[in-house]
Amino acid sequence: MIQGFKEFITRGNVVDLAVAVVIGSAFTAVVTSIVDGIINPLIAAIFGQPNLTSVGNFSIGEGQFSIGLVLDAVFTFLTVAAAIYFLIVMPLNKARRAPQEGRARAR
Repeated sequence: MIQGFKEFITRGNVVDLAVAVVIGSAFTAVVTSIVDGIINPLIAAIFGQPNLTSVGNFSIGEGQFSIGLVLDAVFTFLTVAAAIYFLIVMPLNKARRAPQEGRARAR
């Protein structure tokens, strides 16, 4: 049982996934600070609200609805995903392809 667990942990996919989680957490912190320091003040200047979650709030009967809360989550997700893709995934893919392209040209 221990040997099977060791093989599972040492597979490249598991290690890659662990690295992705750590890097994703770090990028989330960076994106959150950008949103809090730059985007939210812009929203406050445009909409007169302190952040996006305060935009588009309304109630029907006893129900409280917040379109801005959903927009904020979508915006944060897309920003983090774009940052990870353009700053990590693309450069790594390019670095991985470079040796293969060099071998193909040498033939």
